[in-house]
Amino acid sequence: MFNDIGPLELVTLIVLAVLVFGPDKLPKVIQDVTRTIRKIREFSESAKNDIRDELGPEFKDFEFEDLNPKTFIRKQLDNEDLGLKEIRNGFDLKKEMAEVTDAVHSRDSDTSSASSAGSSGGRLDMTKKPETPDPDDRPPFDADAT
Repeated sequence: MFNDIGPLELVTLIVLAVLVFGPDKLPKVIQDVTRTIRKIREFSESAKNDIRDELGPEFKDFEFEDLNPKTFIRKQLDNEDLGLKEIRNGFDLKKEMAEVTDAVHSRDSDTSSASSAGSSGGRLDMTKKPETPDPDDRPPFDADAT
């Protein structure tokens, strides 16, 4: 509950409590505060038990901490029934990237060999007249130009 309070802050709180309540009333105030916290916890537990009883036997394993989205997602991802661990363990990123790289390089080498074979030394022949397009063919659409 007080995990983020340092020793200096704790000493400061104690000194303030002694100054505000006085050394003679401080033990009674501490007892009252602890009694109140205990009652609040008991009330909370009884409310949780009442809700579990009302939900029925199918929700007997229901935990209110699961209502926190982070806890719920973490619990669902660690669930063995989904088979996510097998999927995670079966996926090798380096192997997949190597396959993609091989596919890209083989496609590039095939395209470059086909284009160099069709033209004379990889140059364009500027003396040839371009082919006239069919009247039904539409010019290419450039989305960036509009």
